[in-house]
Amino acid sequence: MMWFFLWIMWFMLLFRVIGDIFRDDGLGGWGKAGWTLFVCVLPFLGVLVYLIARGRGMGERAMRRAEAQEQAFRSYVQRAAADTPAAGPTRADELAKLASLHDHGDLSDAEYESAKSKVLTSV
Repeated sequence: MMWFFLWIMWFMLLFRVIGDIFRDDGLGGWGKAGWTLFVCVLPFLGVLVYLIARGRGMGERAMRRAEAQEQAFRSYVQRAAADTPAAGPTRADELAKLASLHDHGDLSDAEYESAKSKVLTSV
């Protein structure tokens, strides 16, 4: 069972290294081809050398990608929130406004009751 889990971990590490090789914008085509060939031909040595030589950069590139994705998500949410029209007043808002107008004497009792019944019966 332990060998099985070690084997799975090895493949996860191998795929992460290969993914990092192809995502790195600082490497040119020949560099990517060289590292990929080295990792595929001599996998254990290739991954070990890659982690020693470029391991710190792997973490930094992963952090930059995560921050860029977070920023893109936040800007998308802000754009989507700005594009949504504001909801109209609710029945409770309208009733509160009518009560305030009635309390200030701007509406008579009959006008208040009429307006209140219209708000309550509207769908």
